[in-house]
Amino acid sequence: MLWFALILPEPALQAIQRGSPDATPLALVERHPLARVVAANPAARQLGITAGDSLAGALAVAPALRLLDHDPADAQRLLAEVASWAGVFTPAVSIDPPDCVLLEVAASLQLFRGLQRLTTLVGDGLAGLGLSARIACAPTPLAARWLARHRPGSTLTDEAGLARQLAELPLAALKDGTDVPAAALELLATIGITRIAEAAALPRGGLARRQAAAVSKSLDRALGHQPDPRLHFAQPARYRARLPLLVPTERNDTLMFLVRRLLPGLTGWLAARHAGVDRFELVLEHEGRHPLTRLQIICAAPCRDEAAFALLLDEHLGRQAFPGPVDALAIKADNPVELAPLATDLFDDSGLQRESAQLLLARLRARLGDEAIRAVSPLADHRPERAWHPVAPGKPQAPVELVDAPRPLWLLAEPKLLTHPERLRLVDGPERIESGWWDDHDVRRDYFVALTHKGGRWWIFRELEPPRDWYLHGFFA
Repeated sequence: MLWFALILPEPALQAIQRGSPDATPLALVERHPLARVVAANPAARQLGITAGDSLAGALAVAPALRLLDHDPADAQRLLAEVASWAGVFTPAVSIDPPDCVLLEVAASLQLFRGLQRLTTLVGDGLAGLGLSARIACAPTPLAARWLARHRPGSTLTDEAGLARQLAELPLAALKDGTDVPAAALELLATIGITRIAEAAALPRGGLARRQAAAVSKSLDRALGHQPDPRLHFAQPARYRARLPLLVPTERNDTLMFLVRRLLPGLTGWLAARHAGVDRFELVLEHEGRHPLTRLQIICAAPCRDEAAFALLLDEHLGRQAFPGPVDALAIKADNPVELAPLATDLFDDSGLQRESAQLLLARLRARLGDEAIRAVSPLADHRPERAWHPVAPGKPQAPVELVDAPRPLWLLAEPKLLTHPERLRLVDGPERIESGWWDDHDVRRDYFVALTHKGGRWWIFRELEPPRDWYLHGFFA
């Protein structure tokens, strides 16, 4: 087995801060039982604000400090979003509270062409989500977590060097992700133990007699001597992700930048389910009491292409008027549809052509509106001008048996009277059409294919009723 550990420092703060720059000093505070700082962003830390400071002391140091109430649910939602996104790499994803997501990736190495490339993809993906993370790789989940916390960037692929890598970690690592009590670490500290190697060398019987047996068990889990099963994250049936904005805005470019923070989670959730969506919703929350703005993003066909989603969102935001500045974004998706696997034929690009056409259709819908886009479907009627009707693209239609006779691609809206029909040369016909007596649009015509002196190929007809005039009805070429 091979595990990635993704440590997200101060996840509740990152859930809020990733939608805005770090320029403003910001702190999360907990007001009960005592008002204190729970987390501070880099700008606040530069002013000397640290987690654990009293609220009064923090304001004395930085009177302009921006304060937000700490909500532990923000951290939980962020970890769930990262776990959904990580489904693009492996189905074996686990959330390890309070700030860690674990990925078992041994079966994914061949798919992603090696550990180095996979590591790069994971790091780039987290950056795309707007998150700061510490990443490490190890044969056991607990070792990966410890290394990510204390030696981010470490990569171990076998258990042979695991003991050596963990040996120099500080004693405090033993309580990270384990049930080792603080009293056990205090006991070890009183006898001068500062590193994991020193704790591992202690007699296990002595540790057990001093209520410190959890130390030995945690070391065995980290070193792979004991099983360490992890509960896999269950991908939700519906996808929800929200991003608050510290600075409300109406700028489309800013909103698109922030929307791109949410799209990787959506596409990762779909990839984990081997599915796509034909529609999803972007919800914009506004300052004050303005109603929500809900944008229905409709794709021409189910897909999970992040770039295609971004293009459609850009089209919608570009023509949207907002009732007020946006102070939060949310993406919602329901009813994922299983996607067929991609064609593996090297020379078969029909799938790519179809996807391009579908994306163009979806962009036109987003830019012009649903009612402006229509397809043509045949009707069972012999009269050419009534043998078709406009329909919504992609809407299933009942099969129609078409006439086995020449029909032009370009049909005139109204037949045009021919003043000199004798100048045309008839090359096919006649085809007689007599129909429509039941709806007061009776026609009685003989149709011909005719050539002009310039080589044009026309579809013409002659009325069977007096004065038996000739008309042009369409063009073949």
